[in-house]
Amino acid sequence: MVTEHVPGSRSAAVGLWVGAGARDETALQAGAAHFLEHVLFKRTPTRTAAQIAEQVDAVGGELNAFTTKEYTCFYAHVLDRDARLAVDVVTDVALRGLCRADDIELERQVVLEEIAMRDEDPEDLLADLLDEAMFTGHALSRPVIGTPESVTAMNRRRITGFHRRRYRPEKMVLAVAGNVDHDTVLRAVTEALADRTDGPTTGAAAPAPPRPRRRPGVIVRDHDGEQAHLSVAVRTPGRAGEADRWPLAVLNHVLGGGLSSRLFQRVREDRGLAYSVYSAVDTYTEAGALSVYAGCQPGNLGAVADQVSAVLDEIATGGITETELARARGGLRGAMVLGMEDTSARMNRLGVGQLLSGRPRSLDEALGAIDAVTAEDVGALATRLLAGPRGGVVLGPYDGPAALPGPARRLLGR
Repeated sequence: MVTEHVPGSRSAAVGLWVGAGARDETALQAGAAHFLEHVLFKRTPTRTAAQIAEQVDAVGGELNAFTTKEYTCFYAHVLDRDARLAVDVVTDVALRGLCRADDIELERQVVLEEIAMRDEDPEDLLADLLDEAMFTGHALSRPVIGTPESVTAMNRRRITGFHRRRYRPEKMVLAVAGNVDHDTVLRAVTEALADRTDGPTTGAAAPAPPRPRRRPGVIVRDHDGEQAHLSVAVRTPGRAGEADRWPLAVLNHVLGGGLSSRLFQRVREDRGLAYSVYSAVDTYTEAGALSVYAGCQPGNLGAVADQVSAVLDEIATGGITETELARARGGLRGAMVLGMEDTSARMNRLGVGQLLSGRPRSLDEALGAIDAVTAEDVGALATRLLAGPRGGVVLGPYDGPAALPGPARRLLGR
């Protein structure tokens, strides 16, 4: 258990973090972690779904959960005086949810609707397809929500088996931030967990799983819409590559992380080729990806790809300027500090840090690491990463890579 007292706060954010996500599933279990998250809210030995909602609504709180590739989090945000209730409800749902057969059937349709909703959102669909292209053959390639086929085939045995095997005390962290006292929270947690686990709730970093071995691929999908959607990416080191973490954050900020980034200025401001253009970093234990996204009219896809290629080549060969470095440092520092004004964000930092790294990193430590990044660090990393094989996805009126404009094929290495 980890806690943080936030002076002046009148709230408490409580999160039970479980080191079980889509990466831990077999192909037959695809979507099990996310499906389980849904079903656990339906019923516990002492609460129905309606009672769970009513108890949290009665104190003006928020209760929810989310599943990622690497973990699942059940969380509540309440007034400080209701922290004990939040601990009790969150642990009751996550550890004692009954997974009844009729609840599974009911929630199956909800998850299938969620998949259909994902398919209607080009950027969400693109993100899942990009993981498939970048991590082909590896567990990271599978979408967190599963597929219509895997969700339809999911049975109670698979869901309860995943719950029993993966929701173990040694893979959990209880994180609380706000107007709380550690000893008081500890008593509440001890009381709530008395008959729900057989061990402590302090997590530890797990050994790194195998890295993806196949080269990134390219997926082109015929998609009916007004825009073409392009994402191109290179692999990055996983969480074990700690020395690259902050140079990579600076590189991403300069490349496409803000309104002053090279991509935004070049593609949107100077040429008006796209409304949405940005870069992003996804980092997992064993691997990661630095990606660029742009949505544009199909007729502009070649010109957009030309500009993206030019920006990537310029940074790979020429690095970044001291002005860009200073601006990126300031942007990262500001986003980090401002984000910590919310107790939920502080709880997230505690939970993720403890679960994945064995300890939460202090804000001062992170700010110091950002300030230590040099333009040479970023340039060397850019040269190394951007020279690597590329993968990507295109959604639009194209029936395969050969149908793409030449600049898009070249950008994607095809």
